[in-house]
Amino acid sequence: MSKYIGILTAGGDSPGLNAAIRGVGKAVLGHYGMHIVGFRDGFRGLMENRTEPLEGGQLSGILTLGGTILGTSREKPHKMTVGGKVRDMTDVIVANYKANHLDCLVCLGGGGTQKNALRLKQAGLNLVTLPTTIDNDVALTDITFGFDTALGIATEAIDRLHSTAHSHHRIIVVEIMGHRAGWLALGAGIAGGADVILIPEIPYDVNSVADAIKRRKRSGKPFSIVAVAEGAVSVEEHHALLAAQAAAKGKKAGEAAEIVYAERTIKLAEQLQALTDLEARITILGHLQRGGTPSAADRILSTRLGTAAADLIHAGHYGVMVAARGEGTMPVKLEDVAGQVKIVPVDHTWVASARRVGTNFGD
Repeated sequence: MSKYIGILTAGGDSPGLNAAIRGVGKAVLGHYGMHIVGFRDGFRGLMENRTEPLEGGQLSGILTLGGTILGTSREKPHKMTVGGKVRDMTDVIVANYKANHLDCLVCLGGGGTQKNALRLKQAGLNLVTLPTTIDNDVALTDITFGFDTALGIATEAIDRLHSTAHSHHRIIVVEIMGHRAGWLALGAGIAGGADVILIPEIPYDVNSVADAIKRRKRSGKPFSIVAVAEGAVSVEEHHALLAAQAAAKGKKAGEAAEIVYAERTIKLAEQLQALTDLEARITILGHLQRGGTPSAADRILSTRLGTAAADLIHAGHYGVMVAARGEGTMPVKLEDVAGQVKIVPVDHTWVASARRVGTNFGD
């Protein structure tokens, strides 16, 4: 009998989501003769049984669209606000899964989505997930779709900032997304020729950064570009964060992190201006990095992973994330992915290459 597939997008939006929906949908419909239905706004829509038909023309013309036609949310199945109270709605989600006669649910999202999918697998549902985030921090996959597009946007921003930094002899501090992992700031910093790159994995000494900028000034280059990941911290902040996390015993580590990171980019710019006697300006790219048309590479990757998901569903291979491996794909158990973060190794080849061309990492 023909299988019935559900699909949703959860967590932060990312370029390539629509391409992935199209890849899954067209493969299950046209190649395998299955049925597919979308759920609006992530796990919230699944809980409320808000469906979106995807058979017919709904999958046409979406390959190049940013965002997600299904909408998204950060709601968690086990922590969902209903009637003004936070409730565990896992049982309702399981009931709606069965009411729609689903054989499998496909979830597109980042690290949080992988954890939520694992919870639903443990509740008895058949799941296949796809990794998407501009941060590129989902474990056990070479790359996540959305990263390449965001990398291009951030690189172009740095390119454009070079001219104003040079013209006004300024330090331009560019804040790039990446709370836990520095892949985006690192890649854009290298591609955009940033003079300083600061990432969460390498706590920085502001005096080291200032010294690098002053050396440039003495050599006749009275301007600098500093690419900083939003999660980058100084050595002092790093130690304070560890102390706060230890004091909270992990229960409110995220809240402690927000306190430590508050206004850190502004503080960094002020410190560099005072230490170098150069005017400093801040550019925060923010959600600009997540919007717009996905790159060709992300469209291809999304299509590859989406069609691979259809292959796994056809084979009855559930409880896995479709990981990118070289030019192919590999199913990875959700238990091995959930709760893990792919951070930048401090000896990664990107870091080594950047150091060799004179990039300062603040250490």
